[in-house]
Formats: sequence, C-alpha cells, structure tokens
Amino acid sequence: MLLWINGPFGGGKTQTAHELQRRLPGSVICDPEHVGFGLHRMLPAPLRGDFQDLAAWRQGVYEVLDLALGKHAGTVIVPMTVVEPAYFEEIVGRLRARGHDVRHFALLAERATVLRRLRERGFGRAVRLVAGKEAPLRFESFAVAKLDLCLERLRAAEFAEHIRTDHRTVPQVAERIAASAGLSLLPNTDGPLRGRLRRAWTGARHIRFD
Repeated sequence: MLLWINGPFGGGKTQTAHELQRRLPGSVICDPEHVGFGLHRMLPAPLRGDFQDLAAWRQGVYEVLDLALGKHAGTVIVPMTVVEPAYFEEIVGRLRARGHDVRHFALLAERATVLRRLRERGFGRAVRLVAGKEAPLRFESFAVAKLDLCLERLRAAEFAEHIRTDHRTVPQVAERIAASAGLSLLPNTDGPLRGRLRRAWTGARHIRFD
C-alpha cells in the first residue's frame, strides 16, 4: 500500500509522514523531492524552475514508486505536494492503473494556520526569533507564493480524501490516516516535550539549502 500525503507547503506532510513511519513497522518514506532536487543540480541555476514541470521528474517518481511498491513488503509513505491534476494523474493515476493500492490524503488548513506553521519551521523560526514574529518569510517565499493555489486546488473532489488539520496534532493526523487506510499504528509513547523535540529535529533535518 502507498500512502500519498498531499497538502500545501508547510501543511504538515513531512511531520505526518515521519510520525506514520515511526509507528508503522516495516514502512518506508519515499520522498519525490529527492528526484526533483537531483534534477535541479544537473541544470544551470537560471533554468531551475518548478521541477514538477519536468517530464523526467514525473516519470522518475512513477518508476521509483512502482519499484518500491513491487519489491518492498511494507507500506510506502510519500509526502509530496502535487496540485496539477494532469501531473497527479500521470503519477498516482498510473500507479493505480498498474494495480497498486494508493491511498491519497490532502491535509488542509486555514491560510493563517499554514502561514503560522511556515514561520515556525526551519529558517522561518530562526528569522522570527531574530527579527520578530512579523518578519517576512524570505526563505519560504516559494511556499507562500503557492499557498492560495494549493488550498484552492486541493479542495477539489479529485484530491480527496481531505483531512482538516487546524485543530489536530501531528499524531492525531497520522492516526486519522491510518484508520482510514485500515492500518494499525503502534501506541504513541511520546510525551509533550519529547514530541516537540522529535518534530523540531525532523524539521531541522529537512531544511533545504538548494
């Protein structure tokens, strides 16, 4: 089974994916961003647009996930924002047509909630500590620029199942996904402090410098 966790940039996809992996024995995370950033590094800087527009990215992600689903016995978890219906069909649609069990979830929240989360993650948190809570999200400019489009597109029926996350914790979102997919998670043994530290570490490990 593949769990595709969609949502706006800053919507909690990565944190949710790692919570699922932590509590779902045998599961693996396959992050399509690695394919995209690899393609970016091959290109001169002026040619580095949205890597999702590259057919090589979409084909590469499809092939890697098809291989993982065919050879790995456990659940495959994919945290990735995809809001172009044609691109979604090119990857998710083809995987389903090939016979794979793909469960898709779009994590949705109010615009203000996502902006707050962007300020609290990675560089956004450091900027806020140094320059104040209203400091511009310079390091999150791409995410902010795409936010309204993501929220609008992901509300569509083709991007169901929708999960509202405004008033859910990361463990609660993971549990909601697992219940919908018929999967049993290990109990959450984290206390509040340990959970915050774990999520901070996950966020720090996923800061992008390119």
